[in-house]
Amino acid sequence: MRPYWSVIKARFRMLLQYRAAALAGFGTQLFWGILRVMLFDAFFRSSSTVQPMSYEQTVTYLWLIQALLLLIPWRVEPDLRVMILNGNVAFELARPIDLYWFWYSRAIAYRTAPVVLRATPMFIVAGAFLGLQAPASWAALGAFALAVVGALLLSCAITMLLTVSLLWTVSGQGINRLIMTLATLLSGSIVPLPFFPDWAQKALVWLPFSGLLDLPFRLYTGILAPTEILWVLPRQLAWTAILILFGRWLLSRARRRVVVQGG
Repeated sequence: MRPYWSVIKARFRMLLQYRAAALAGFGTQLFWGILRVMLFDAFFRSSSTVQPMSYEQTVTYLWLIQALLLLIPWRVEPDLRVMILNGNVAFELARPIDLYWFWYSRAIAYRTAPVVLRATPMFIVAGAFLGLQAPASWAALGAFALAVVGALLLSCAITMLLTVSLLWTVSGQGINRLIMTLATLLSGSIVPLPFFPDWAQKALVWLPFSGLLDLPFRLYTGILAPTEILWVLPRQLAWTAILILFGRWLLSRARRRVVVQGG
């Protein structure tokens, strides 16, 4: 564990240097957050139907999306992608450590550092001026924190599948765009999952993508009771374990037949 923990700390500190990029990203997400709140405000004003979430819960959900958007496995870490495509992955294959956990450790840092840089000002600004509510209770905050950890581990497992896929393809853009689209839509980052049709709810809640954003946000807003963490977290961890096992199997097969490009 010690080498991998060292990788997480070193990569995390390195990624914290990109403060200007994080500030620009915060501005972009703040703009889109305001726009989306305006759209849902118009929706609530024009509808007399009872909605699955209150207006306040919806606004909070929307700002949580903007704060933790980078938990979604959008793409492979750029440095690893370039390394695989230019042939320098040969050095990675020669390291005397478990390659999967080495890359997984990098993924943890890659997912957490940008989130910390963007989420901190987002919580402050949205909480003070733009309708982001406090957690429903202290218990809800604790359940939310645990669910976010589960979401991080799950996101990194999905990211690893994207990374390993680069060893099988020339560019990896196809699988990357497919997973990005599925994760964005089915995690609730476009439309909160409670607003999806009833016939889709049972399937959505059991897919791995709901564990990335939707379930943690339901715990935060009080839609789910804090005790629901007793099934939310195990489900996140179960999906994480399944995807890790699948990713390790793919990597073991890829290492036996990998063709180093470039160099």
